[in-house]
Amino acid sequence: MTTRESCDVLIVGGGPAGSSCARQLRRAGLDVLILDKSEFPRDKVCAGWITPQVVEELEIDTRDYQQGRVLQPITSFITGMGERTAKPVHYDRIVSYGIRRCEFDNYLLQRSGARLRLGEAWESMERVAGRWLVNSTISAGLVIGAGGHFCPVVRFLGANLGKGERAISAQEIEFEMTDEQAEHCDVEHDRPELYFCDDLKGYGWCFRKGNFLNVGLGREGNHRLPEHVHAFSRWLQEQGKIPTDTPARFKGHAYLLYSHAQRPVVGDGVLIIGDAAGLAYQESGEGIRPAIESGLMAAQIVASASGDYSKQRLSEYETQLTARFGDRNHGASLAGSLPESWKLALARGLMQTQWFTRNVVLNRWFLHADQAALRA
Repeated sequence: MTTRESCDVLIVGGGPAGSSCARQLRRAGLDVLILDKSEFPRDKVCAGWITPQVVEELEIDTRDYQQGRVLQPITSFITGMGERTAKPVHYDRIVSYGIRRCEFDNYLLQRSGARLRLGEAWESMERVAGRWLVNSTISAGLVIGAGGHFCPVVRFLGANLGKGERAISAQEIEFEMTDEQAEHCDVEHDRPELYFCDDLKGYGWCFRKGNFLNVGLGREGNHRLPEHVHAFSRWLQEQGKIPTDTPARFKGHAYLLYSHAQRPVVGDGVLIIGDAAGLAYQESGEGIRPAIESGLMAAQIVASASGDYSKQRLSEYETQLTARFGDRNHGASLAGSLPESWKLALARGLMQTQWFTRNVVLNRWFLHADQAALRA
């Protein structure tokens, strides 16, 4: 006979969004259970960097985190377009940190204070006596979907995952270099390198975190993605930036940019956070910070709901998402109305200027330096 388990809030997905939300809910005195199909630590493909604002939002003690984990300070960047490389942009401070997702996600999960059911996938969900019964064994007043791009909870709310969605597809690898490989890697530890595709439909990166090397490329759609990835990897090898024996087997994943996502994020007794809600930043595709912030916002709404998890009561969450990240459809920009050839020519010229690279590409698109940390 299967024993039922009860909780105030069930979070489906133990990544940064789910763990951050769980920690805040536990602080508010709620009984929280996290369900995840994976065991932790898990192998998670991700370029993997976090800004000082994320460190502040999560209240991470960097000295404690560095004990046995990678936390690579970043103080400069190299950017380029195609094979055109701009000069490095240097900062007089740490503007980001490189992390390994297998370590970072497990750290957040273990300190969340939530009860854990790992290695168990979400399979079903039905309404029973005003509560949710998940997998026929878990009774919860509220279910929060935090299961990433293919989260089953957002599918339950009616989202047609992958059908008609303009997703970004990416492939990447992360591996620990041998001494010989490290000797032949020209990428500096504190300086990630970013290279935009000639057609502006994506970008590739190479990023050294301690002795680990991360190489990848993401583009809108998945048409001929492996060809683009392997061409980029070969070019990096020819330039002497990465070892010639860099592994050729890349891992893939997908995500939605905030302005493209049309998924439901609120239902009766249901909230959707993180990549499941489609929150990645428009220009960079970075999703860790918006995922964490959505988890913190959701926790605040839930804690103040006093057990009223109706769609109407939870709708404030959607309002807060818009206030933080803007309208989903930002409308056509001037650049968007230009002929394609003009846009490409303009981009190539701008990418060669230090001012545009520092103030727009890096500070605004990738670092979001002008946006203060979210206050709990």
